[in-house]
Amino acid sequence: MKKIIALLLAAVMVFALCACGSSSSAKKELIMTTGNETGTYYAYGTVLANYVSGKTDFSITAVAGKGSKANIEDMSANLAQLGFCQSDVMSYAFNGERLFDGAKVSDFSAVAALYMEQVQIVTTNPDVKTVADLKGKAVSIGESGSGVYFNAIDVLTAYGLSESDIDAKYQSFSDSADSLKDGKIDAAFIVAGAPTTAITDLATAKDVNLVSIDNEHINALIDMCPYYSAYTVPAGTYKGMNSDVQTVAIAAMVLARDDVAEDAVYSFLKTIFADTAAVTEQHAKGGELDLAFASSVTSVPFHKGAVKFFSENGITVSGK
Repeated sequence: MKKIIALLLAAVMVFALCACGSSSSAKKELIMTTGNETGTYYAYGTVLANYVSGKTDFSITAVAGKGSKANIEDMSANLAQLGFCQSDVMSYAFNGERLFDGAKVSDFSAVAALYMEQVQIVTTNPDVKTVADLKGKAVSIGESGSGVYFNAIDVLTAYGLSESDIDAKYQSFSDSADSLKDGKIDAAFIVAGAPTTAITDLATAKDVNLVSIDNEHINALIDMCPYYSAYTVPAGTYKGMNSDVQTVAIAAMVLARDDVAEDAVYSFLKTIFADTAAVTEQHAKGGELDLAFASSVTSVPFHKGAVKFFSENGITVSGK
């Protein structure tokens, strides 16, 4: 009898330990890499992570990252499970081109396109009125090998200019803003959703202008690189910006490792699209959440959780 009781007590203890240690009621943790703390990726990514964490069984932590390329590399190394990325850089990685020439990465899937990222050419030099005026000027074109770098090269190429035609500087958003503020450079390429914190802060200290890209060169750029779209940054986006500015934009994507659970990605999408007004109250980019746009970038297959979510909303997308 004593042996039976001992066995029963042991069984109860094992059950209790298993119940206490069970992860079924615990938050399942995911890391999402974003961007520089002065950029839109970080600000918006933090909002989405906190919003989803508060409404689901998944705890998502948004961390500052070094941008699109690094975010894909971090996901590939399983240092993060989700990541923000420019749609063009996403394609480069998946196809082993440009930034990923000879180093193809394809163990990730698309989750959704969230908003458009504008190619913003920022200047504090009143003599810089067109892209052509950048010739011979000190211009930040993003960190070497970054997505911004290739965006800048694309725009310069459309105008018949090359990297050697400018005094190129290779700086992050925040460093570019500091250099503009200190008069060390004449202009900077900043590719991020407008308004961008780095530019907003700069505009409080100095007169800031955005350089327009004319229709002829926008069309040439889109013919050369079809992942761009024409975009107008409206007047008033930044302090002292009195007129609309024409430029091009690419999509800001959320990506996931292929092995992220289907229900995690499904829950992420279902939560942020269930009440876009509530998301918008926390960050203006929530106003760009749109199912048709979210599913429109098809150069990389969608995650199985995204396929399920879009299917439930009457949208068919290709998955892995």
